[in-house]
Amino acid sequence: MSRPGTRILREREVAQLIDLPTSLRVVREAFRAAAQGRVVMPAKLYLPVPHGDFRAMPAFLSRPAACGMKWVNVHPSNPRRGLPSVMAIIVVNDPATGFPLAVMDGLFVTKLRTAAASAVAAQVLARRDSRFIGLIGCGAQAELQVLALAEVLPLRVVKVWGHGRQEAARFAARMRRRLERVRFIPMTSIEASVRGVDVVVTLTPSRRPLVKREWLAPGVHINAVGADAPGKQELDPRILRDALVVVDDRPQAIHGGELNVPIRQGQFRAKDIHGTLGEVLVGRRRGRRHPGELTVFDSTGLASHDVALAQEIVARARRRGIGRVVRFFDL
Repeated sequence: MSRPGTRILREREVAQLIDLPTSLRVVREAFRAAAQGRVVMPAKLYLPVPHGDFRAMPAFLSRPAACGMKWVNVHPSNPRRGLPSVMAIIVVNDPATGFPLAVMDGLFVTKLRTAAASAVAAQVLARRDSRFIGLIGCGAQAELQVLALAEVLPLRVVKVWGHGRQEAARFAARMRRRLERVRFIPMTSIEASVRGVDVVVTLTPSRRPLVKREWLAPGVHINAVGADAPGKQELDPRILRDALVVVDDRPQAIHGGELNVPIRQGQFRAKDIHGTLGEVLVGRRRGRRHPGELTVFDSTGLASHDVALAQEIVARARRRGIGRVVRFFDL
């Protein structure tokens, strides 16, 4: 019997092993698993350090069995040192023995699972004929967010706002080559980006509301993605009060999602959360009632999605012989 080893998978190998349709399937099932009690996911552990913080995100899914943890940092000043501001690795373990099956890049997995969660939410909560998207922020998450939405909606126009005028123009030019049938329009203001659209996606690290209630047409769906830590906020609280609010995870949304500031300031009540996306997917909560309903999905990012996708990647890597196997222990 050969000695067990741990598979090391770099970012380009991870990208080679997984795609968006698979990610949507895996993430959708992970949402359902959580609603059915098949997930154990402790709260994110934050470790503040000078110049940034670390986050430990463990999870276990019972069926199909998957266990692991993502270790991710956020260091905003890293680009001045030639490093990404966010980096991550994922450790995948055998839940029966604890043996580390793999250590892999977690940055691409994070982008994939976040985009997949947004697409699953839009599939359930947005109008099915949604064609016009307003994209607020065009950083590292933006490309996969649009590509994932294109998997589930008949996209025709994406209006893009970025912190710098040229940032939006460069993103639009790049995405025109990826989705030739979609028109990408750089915008100079957030208001212009969200007026008249069907779906709004917010992807900024803002700590103040950026999107105002009066800019939104009836029936808009919002994927609020940027607020993933205490103090962050992208939406006018009036939007939340008028909307059907669905979250990925209640405790995370209350503590560090789009809802955290409005709840703390008494502008929104935790009891007014309609439910989790998993509860909607399994039929425990309703989705959109009518075309004119305003809906919001508060996406905080779930460790269970990281681990479920990582387990799928490991299984594919084994079958295809991709990655380097190392032995950490003298067994």
